[in-house]
Order: sequence, then structure tokens, then C-alpha cells
Amino acid sequence: MASWIILNGVLLISTYFLGSIPTGYALGKWMLGIDIREVGSGSTGATNVLRTLGKWPGLAVLLVDVLKGVSAIALVRYIYALNFTQQLATTAGLENTATVIPWMATLAGLFAVLGHSKSIWLGFTGGKSVATSLGVLLGLYWPVGLGTLGVFALVFAVSRIVSLSSIMGAISVAGLMFALHQPLAYILFGIAGGVFVIVRHRSNIQRLLNGTEPKIGQKLETAASD
Repeated sequence: MASWIILNGVLLISTYFLGSIPTGYALGKWMLGIDIREVGSGSTGATNVLRTLGKWPGLAVLLVDVLKGVSAIALVRYIYALNFTQQLATTAGLENTATVIPWMATLAGLFAVLGHSKSIWLGFTGGKSVATSLGVLLGLYWPVGLGTLGVFALVFAVSRIVSLSSIMGAISVAGLMFALHQPLAYILFGIAGGVFVIVRHRSNIQRLLNGTEPKIGQKLETAASD
């Protein structure tokens, strides 16, 4: 039993460290020698990198952050497919790990999201977790990931506001998981992950209410002074 607990503990810690890779911060330091946390919104995510460093760095950060979420889920499924994992599970009294995988994948996804927004390498600061959450959704069940992306794209096409689009996408996740008959663990991830992303957007919500949230292509400082 102890070995089984240790294995899963190491797996979750690994997904946290995977999520905590400070993509936006590292790119800002490498390209311009700046701390991305001290410019724009202060976030290390793709949107702030886009506004600060430009389109291609923003796209690179977006893709890597999505990949972090996908990789966290892939890591869990890979480890659980190994023979020694099944042997440890049997020793711990679990004859079939199939019922455990959705819960471990969900926890791994949450740890990756937490790592992105509370990176140990950045003094437990980070991004808003939108891109990494999308990666987790694609890894858990890709139709939900694409559906969430569709909600984001629709709201963004109308509003041109990334934060509003991200919030609406986060709200849609649990409903999509439920509608597509996904496991309870995935539905709970939709609820917990959605709430987490929304909480991370507190300052954006306040600016939305004040009418000062910038649209894409607008500087945060410019929009705030309008």
C-alpha cells in the first residue's frame, strides 16, 4: 500500500512541476531581458506575452502551455499502462486500475493547472491557467476541449476580449462534460477548474464591470485610461 501511495504522490508532484514550467517568464527574459510579471497585466500567460512581446512569442507560449496540460494527462495514462503499476495496485488491493485512472487524471490536471498559476520557480506566481486548462481538457476528452475552444472563439469573435472569452469557456466546461456523459471525476474537474480560472480573473472581471478591460490589440494601460 505504501508503494502505491508513493507512486501516485510522485506522479502528482511531477505534474505540478510540469505545469510550473514558466514559459512566458522564460521567453520574456530570453528575448528582452524583462520580467513579464512587471509589465501589462503582470500575468505570465500567453495574452500578456502577446501584448508585451508580440504575436509569435504569444503563440509559442500558448502552444507550450497547452502542451503542459496535455502532457500531464498523458503522463498519468502512460504510467498506469505499465505492468509494475498494475502490480502495485494489486498489492494495494485494487484488481483493476481502470476505475482509478479518471480520478488520477483529474488530480493530475488540477496539479498542472495549479503549477502554471502558482509556479514554484516564480515565487508561486504565474498565469491565469486558461491555456493549461485547455490542454488538460484535450487530454481528458478532446471533444470537450474543442467545445470549450469553440465557446471561447465565439465569444471572442463578438467581444474581442480574451478575458471574457476565457471566463465563458471556463463556465461551459462542466456543462459540456455532463452533456457528453463523462465520468464524475471529469465533471468535478470542470467545476473546480472553471471556478479556479474565474477566480484567477478577478481583476479582469472588475475591469469588465468598469468598462476598462482591453480588447485584443489594445494595451492594458491605454484601455484603463480611456
